[in-house]
Amino acid sequence: MTHTISTHQALIYAMVTMTAVDGRIGDRELQRIGRLVQTLPVFEDFDAERLTHVTQECGEMLQVDEGLDAVLGLIADALPVRLRETAYALAVEVAVADQTIFQEEIRFLARLRDALGLDKLSTAAIERSATARYQRP
Repeated sequence: MTHTISTHQALIYAMVTMTAVDGRIGDRELQRIGRLVQTLPVFEDFDAERLTHVTQECGEMLQVDEGLDAVLGLIADALPVRLRETAYALAVEVAVADQTIFQEEIRFLARLRDALGLDKLSTAAIERSATARYQRP
């Protein structure tokens, strides 16, 4: 595939794909993506007005045959090594936003981990940290 995306797009694609894999795009997940884009330093140079467009663009790619593989490839190609754990952490943040993690989301996280070349220990730490942040009393 010759299409390339920016680092910001890759990070957003990771979050949007996490939202879409279970077929249940929830308001909490979409709100979480918006807040993360507006508040995290990694997005400080991103024009938040483009978020809807980037989200739709990713959603359209996911609708075609082999779309998930294409999106994973784009994410991996666009991200420097230093931001691969960040992309994984953002996907996990979106997954735990609704406090229910579905099997499809777990499978996507495994595929994202593999596409980004991340080790299981690091990704487990990211997952545990996010889970701890969203615990209820």
